[in-house]
Amino acid sequence: MVFPLNSCIWSKSAIRISVVGLSVAILSACAAPPPPTEPYDPYEKTNRAFHSVNLGLDKALVRPSSKAYGAIIPGPVKTGVSNFASNLDLPGDAVNGALQGNPERFVTNVLRFAVNSTIGIGGLFDPAGAMGVHQSKTDFGETLHVWGVGEGAYVELPGIGPSTVRDTVGTAVDVVANPVRLVLPTPESYYATAAKVGSKLGDRDRYSETIDSVLYDSADSYAQARLLYLQNRRFELGQQADAGGDGFIDPYEE
Repeated sequence: MVFPLNSCIWSKSAIRISVVGLSVAILSACAAPPPPTEPYDPYEKTNRAFHSVNLGLDKALVRPSSKAYGAIIPGPVKTGVSNFASNLDLPGDAVNGALQGNPERFVTNVLRFAVNSTIGIGGLFDPAGAMGVHQSKTDFGETLHVWGVGEGAYVELPGIGPSTVRDTVGTAVDVVANPVRLVLPTPESYYATAAKVGSKLGDRDRYSETIDSVLYDSADSYAQARLLYLQNRRFELGQQADAGGDGFIDPYEE
């Protein structure tokens, strides 16, 4: 199914962008404070309790489901599901690019969404990628970083996994304000949710060796997951020259 661009939604998004434009102009001159040299984890006791919950969820549900998904679903179908789920993120990426004062990111994601939603049959295929137009992935947590907001305390959330206070707020805003979520009717919204779940299971299966080594082979899986998450996130935001290793793949990320 092809999801046409909804002019009403994009108009509302444009209004929101214009409203915050002055704030962006002011805040863009501010740099986020540098991250602390040691993890700032004042909620470690609670975080470790939630980490145990997440380990239990992964062991009982996420890991076996991902293995079944990887074994049963044909490769081309998994690629299509991943493409479709990625396409759903593009309007949010475009809006965040605008809020960050990054016109290249905004235009790239809008163009990619337009091409893949039409020629790519709702995002199942990736003709934009073949044309060299690749997703410039971002989120509202990065937008807050650009606006000068520090990462805050490290937190681990049940069912979601490693985060920071800033990125937790960013995730909540992304989920609530995603333009696609606002425009999709039922039952299309259910298809979108199913695609996102399938994409995450595919990621969990694809990176199972790395994830399992962190969660089950580490002497302290909590400390290891915290370290890798913070390294990877700071690298994404340009605050760290080398994230180390292959980066952190979060099996709980929504």
